[in-house]
Parts: sequence; structure tokens; C-alpha cells
Amino acid sequence: MQRNQPENARRQSRYDGIAEIDPDFAGAGLRVGVVMARFNLDICEGLLSACTDELLELGVARGDIRIVTVPGALEIPLVLQTMAKSGRFDALVALGAVIRGETYHFELVSNEMGAGVTRVGLDTGIPIANGVLTTENEDQAITRMREKGADCARAAVEMANLLKAVR
Repeated sequence: MQRNQPENARRQSRYDGIAEIDPDFAGAGLRVGVVMARFNLDICEGLLSACTDELLELGVARGDIRIVTVPGALEIPLVLQTMAKSGRFDALVALGAVIRGETYHFELVSNEMGAGVTRVGLDTGIPIANGVLTTENEDQAITRMREKGADCARAAVEMANLLKAVR
């Protein structure tokens, strides 16, 4: 993975005569908001720890990261929308864990939360990395939380830089 490339980095593409924008993982100067659900708190905190560690590794300053917590996954989109409309963030991250139970509630929460997160990103033009795990059981969530949290940090930084490059 290439990290810390100059903003708007361009290179000769693998397609003759067509410029291509490389992924840019330089986080310096970016402002990133993180919304974390508190339901399934241990897993969510694992996601958050991995995400913030990676944001710092990518060069996002501690003072440029804002963490907000909400009761559960269904509350995430509203807070993301408010943060996106504030103009204070270059990218946002949604973190949570929805673990299947014995009722239809799992599908409802997963589908509505996912649709809400997508709608907020499209409506506001602010990239949102969706790190809300939807798993069959707690063991699957625990197995995935560190990598998913770090992946979301990389996606948020890359997408913030990409949108700056294409605007």
C-alpha cells in the first residue's frame, strides 16, 4: 500500500495517455469525525481503538479527530448527518456492532442503519466509512473488529483525499 503521497498525486496510468489518481493515505490536515454506537460496547471500543490508532498512523492529528458516541446503530445516521452538515469534517466514520439475535430486529437495524449512512454520504458529499459490523455472533465480531476499524480509517482518509483531488 502506498502511503503519504502528495495530495492530488497523479501518475502515468496503465492506460496510455490517461491520467489516473493514485490512492492517497496522507492524513495530515484532515479532520475526521467518528460516531460509535455503545451497544455491544466491548466490540465497538475495539473498532474505535483500531480506527484511531490507524488515523494517527496515517498522520491525522489528535486534535483533528472528534469522537461521538450514540446509544445504538440506528442513531448513527442522524449524528453523521449533523456532523456532515457542520462543515467541520473532511470525512466521517461509523462504528458499531449489530449481532444477529432470534428476531427480525437484526435485519431491521442492519438495513436501516446502512441505508441511512449511505444516504447521509450521498446527500452531503462527505465520505463516510461504514464500520458497523453485522455478524451472526459475538465471536465473528471480535475476530473482525481490529481489521475493520483500521480499514475504516484508511477508507476515510483515502476518500477525503480523493474527493479533494476530483473537485
